[in-house]
Order: sequence, then structure tokens, then C-alpha cells
Amino acid sequence: MSTRLAILGLLKERPLYGYELKSIIEQYMGDWTSIAFGSIYFALRKLTEEGLVRELSVEQEKGRPSRRVYELTDDGKDVFRSLLRDAWTKEDRLYYPFDIALFFLKELSREEQLKFIRKRLEDTRRSLVYLDGHEKEMRSDPRVPPVAGAIFSHTRHHVRAELAWLEELAEGIESDIL
Repeated sequence: MSTRLAILGLLKERPLYGYELKSIIEQYMGDWTSIAFGSIYFALRKLTEEGLVRELSVEQEKGRPSRRVYELTDDGKDVFRSLLRDAWTKEDRLYYPFDIALFFLKELSREEQLKFIRKRLEDTRRSLVYLDGHEKEMRSDPRVPPVAGAIFSHTRHHVRAELAWLEELAEGIESDIL
């Protein structure tokens, strides 16, 4: 759903070709979405088949591959709004692959447990530092909408919660509670 929502939302602003969509998603959404390059073209094909997007034109520059420019249809605008409303009202259940490794914590020696937790703590602290610098960089770009601040804040809260939880976990391992 997020791929469809992103593509329809970006095409609502203006017609774009696939590579432009990929670039915008990578540059402005890459920190908080995992939309793969290949899925953009697959989704564009599906959205076109469904009549939500239409091919506006095919551009050909000398010596370069042709590129298809897409625009949103009226049905696409309706579906975009529906997907947007669904995203706001649907409760997401988050699953963390790390929890499976945590379930088998006892299979590692105490030294390994602490080594891995300390490494994860270090990486998470580094993520916070990166996030702060990256937010300053992104927010200085006039093309980045003001709502980006809320997205960075949302991510920051999650990373801080992860950091606090990892610190608790490390304490539990160090004091042999786990």
C-alpha cells in the first residue's frame, strides 16, 4: 500500500516519469520508507492497468532510452484519498525480526549477549546523531515540505525508545535477570 500511496501522491502534484519517482522517493522518503526501485515500475504498470494512472507521453532524448511520463487520473485521485484515509485510520502492528533472535537469547554466552547488545546500543546512538544532522540538511532544502519535521520527530521518538529499551536489556543481562 505504501508504494501505491507514494506514487499516487507524487503524481497528484505533477506528471512524472519512473526515474523521477524513484529519485524523489529515495531523496525525500528514503529515510523512512523501504520502497524498492523495481517495485515502482511494477506499481506503475499495475496502476496503469487499473486506470488510476495513465501514460501522458513517451520522451526520447538523443542516445538515451525512452521514458514514459505518467499522470494521475480522476479515479487515481479518488484512490489516493482513500489510501491516505486508510493509512491514517489503520492501526499498524509492528513486528521486529530482532525479537526472534531475542527469544533465543539463552543460546548465546553471556559475553556474546553483552557484546551484541553493546554493539546495538552503539549503532542506535549513532543513528540518533545521524538523524539530527540529516534533519538539518533536509530541512534546509526548500523543496522538503514542513511536515518533514514531524516525520523526523516520529523517527527520533522511536529510536530513543529503542535506545531506552536496549539499555534496560543490557542491565538485565549484566545483572543476570535474563
